Amino acid sequence: MKRIFLFLLFLFSINQSFGQSQEAQQLLLNVEKLSQLKGILSSMKKGYVVVSKGYNSVKNIAQGNFSLHEVFLDAMMLVSPEVKKYRRIGDIITAQSDIVSEYKSAFKWFNSGGNFTLSELDYLSKVYSQLFNQSLDNLDQLTMVITANKLRMTDDERLQAIDRIFADSQDKLMFLRSFNLKTNMLNIQRQKEKVDVAGTKQLYNLN
Repeated sequence: MKRIFLFLLFLFSINQSFGQSQEAQQLLLNVEKLSQLKGILSSMKKGYVVVSKGYNSVKNIAQGNFSLHEVFLDAMMLVSPEVKKYRRIGDIITAQSDIVSEYKSAFKWFNSGGNFTLSELDYLSKVYSQLFNQSLDNLDQLTMVITANKLRMTDDERLQAIDRIFADSQDKLMFLRSFNLKTNMLNIQRQKEKVDVAGTKQLYNLN
């Protein structure tokens, strides 16, 4: 009986030692996993800090660039004195004045001569009216270009725009003068024909 008791005690001690050994191994595994987890978390934190700093840097740079861009755009809304004093501005206004005075004078002359029919005078009026409206568009564009807070343009872009308006106003003035010249030639021809007819009639009556 004593031997059996000692044998059972031996088995219990072995089982207890084996159990303790398993607990110790499990504890070591848990410690190792915890250490790995800490390492992973530490790496994640470092990565977050790097990303966060990078994002903030990019954000700050972007905001800085936007501020500079905004200042640049605001500056483009202003018109420099050099642009306002550009000689082509006066040339455009002079061309507009010439268009108005020359078409009015020509139409008055053609209308009073009696050498054009009502439909022909109506056609002349429409040509002059369209030309006048287009020339007013040029003045509107010019006003936009040389007025502050209207358009975002650099000085060079404003000068180029003024040059384009000047070229267009000159084209319109040249067209008007060519049109008036041809119309006046027709007017003179018809007036001559009227004189010739009147002369012929007078000669016929005298005979």
